[in-house]
Amino acid sequence: MGYVVEMLVSERIGQFFVDCGTGRDRLEYTEYGSGDAWVVLMHGQLMPRRMQAPLARALAAEGLHVVTLDLLGHGRSDRPADPLVYSMSAWGEQVVALLDHLGAEQAVVGGTSLGANVSLEVAVAAPERVRGLLIEMPVLHNAIEAGIVAFAPLMFAARFLPFTVTALRMVTRPIPRGLVPFWAGIALDTCDQRPASVAAVVHGIFFGRVAPSSKQRRAISAPALVVGHPSDPIHPAADAAMLAEELPNARFVRARSILEWRVRPERLNREAADFALACWATPRRARRSAR
Repeated sequence: MGYVVEMLVSERIGQFFVDCGTGRDRLEYTEYGSGDAWVVLMHGQLMPRRMQAPLARALAAEGLHVVTLDLLGHGRSDRPADPLVYSMSAWGEQVVALLDHLGAEQAVVGGTSLGANVSLEVAVAAPERVRGLLIEMPVLHNAIEAGIVAFAPLMFAARFLPFTVTALRMVTRPIPRGLVPFWAGIALDTCDQRPASVAAVVHGIFFGRVAPSSKQRRAISAPALVVGHPSDPIHPAADAAMLAEELPNARFVRARSILEWRVRPERLNREAADFALACWATPRRARRSAR
């Protein structure tokens, strides 16, 4: 008879503060595991960092030190109502500030959707801090129309019909997360929004750049694993495949469905773990000389 043994990993919640130009704001994160092989994971737009907990635990069980971060305006971090504090580049700076706070010289940086694009910003702004990129569902040129259709009405509702956002929050917030399946709980957490901050976040994204330019992406030398999904108009596989072609040291992995990494994560967890471990197994000096 065989047994499956899951490795227990430590989990710790922390916080730090950033100066966003309008005051000091608090950001919250969770650490999984320990050691110097750092991995930073970020969430999708308006979602909490808890969405990355299953992957974080799987990576930490492989000996990696994983940190999930609530970017400004998300989850349990502060949510100012000023759209000027929200942009991909500002979120990228917050990731670098997190590394400084943790004392991590480098990390494999990655995320889903919004988190994927923020990871690219980190690689452009602070390439020396990025050991590798773990990119799922990047939002690039092929996603523009679907993104506008999906999020412009949300910005309009939050700005001009704020009671709709507040009412949704009042209905969903009392539901105990422990009584529903994990991903249903994440959906409920995503509904826990404040109208002013939602409008500001979407406004900041629409009126800033969505991602570094193609020229900047082609100059990113860090190894990358890019995961794309079929039949996802907001995160088309064409964008992920294009990004994998642009990045000099990238490999593209096609998920079998939009839900594979959520409901049957074993294959993609293995891909992510092998990639992150390989990034840390390669000496830094050897990586530099290979550029």
